[in-house]
Formats: sequence, C-alpha cells, structure tokens
Amino acid sequence: MPVTPSPGRYAARGVFVCFEGGEGSGKSTQSGRLRAWLEAEGFSVVATFEPGDTEVGRQLRRIVLDPATGTLSDRTEALLYAADKAEHVDTVVLPALARGAVVVTDRYVDSTLAYQGAGRALDVAELEAVARWATQDLRPHLTVVLDLAPEQGLGRFSVRDRIEGESLEFHRRVRESFLQMAAADPDHYLVLDAHLPEEQIEQAVRDRVRPLLDEVAQS
Repeated sequence: MPVTPSPGRYAARGVFVCFEGGEGSGKSTQSGRLRAWLEAEGFSVVATFEPGDTEVGRQLRRIVLDPATGTLSDRTEALLYAADKAEHVDTVVLPALARGAVVVTDRYVDSTLAYQGAGRALDVAELEAVARWATQDLRPHLTVVLDLAPEQGLGRFSVRDRIEGESLEFHRRVRESFLQMAAADPDHYLVLDAHLPEEQIEQAVRDRVRPLLDEVAQS
C-alpha cells in the first residue's frame, strides 16, 4: 500500500522562518536583517543555523564540512546532518517556539533534501523520511529561497569547505531541487532573486512574514 506523505506539523505558537539557497546567496545577511527588524518591532527572536548551533552540532559540523575529513559515505553524511537537526530542533527550535518566539534559521530540512538528495543522488523519499523523523516533522511557516546561479555564488569564496568544493553540476542539482520544492508548496515558500538589492529582498521578506506575526505569534 502506498504511503501518503505527511502534510507536516506547524507550531501553534511562535513563528518559524527558514532561509535556504545555494552557496553565497546571502542567507546569513538576510537572516540578520530579519532578526533586527523583528527585534525592533518588539518580538522575541532566536536566530540560529544548521549545521552546528548546538554543542553536539559543532562537532558534527566540523566532521561534515572540514576538507580534512575526506570522503564520507553519502549515507553517513546524510545521517550526520540528520543528527544535527534532531539535536537542533529538540534543544533550540521547539523550546523557542513553545515560549512564543520567532525562530529564524539559516538552513533546515530542505538543505538535506537538496544537497544529500539531489546533490548526492540519494533516494529523496527515503532521505526525507529520516530528516522528517529527526525533526519531528516540524515545518517552517515560511521558507525563503534566495536563488542564485552556483557559478556566481561559489565565486564569492576563496577557500571552500567539503560541500562548497563539490562540482558545479552538483551545485546545479542543488539549486534546481530548492526551486522544485518551492514550486510545489507556494503557500509556505518565497523565492527571491539573490541579485536584487539587499534592501529590496529584506522588504519582500518582511511583507511575507508580517501576516504570520499577526496570525501565529499572537495566538
């Protein structure tokens, strides 16, 4: 019997916003801008990232990103990322949402599906089952995809980690995966051209986040 995909779980308190996209697309910059605006509006904000924003996660980040690690089995790499997400959601994301905060994360499950699924060519359905289990099927209320051709994004790095150092074709598959996920669920995604001025991107993000603050954060 075929299994019907889960529609996901959305936190009843707080707001969960995720920034996704390829290398050098400006996720950290826009995460910081959103945080500053939210704090100025009086909201409690937790700005976080994956992999590595827990004590356990820092160790996992070193393993998966340090070029000195060398070659990992694709499945091993995927499971290390899943472990980071499990710890991150349990100890950072869910507690913050439970107290009504706005959580802004730089990367989440979609990065696993794009990089280890499309990039490494693992079975995406199997990979998603692991990632959703690790994160208790918690979904962001909004995922902002900052879209940038990998040729341009990768050119912003003089030194590359294990993932950044992958082939151009790898990163093209990653980009296409992000766009496909966004196209499949437009109610929960916002795709923006990363070439746009930072202020224009910031305003577009604010416009999509503001209704969530009214509908969710005050519930």
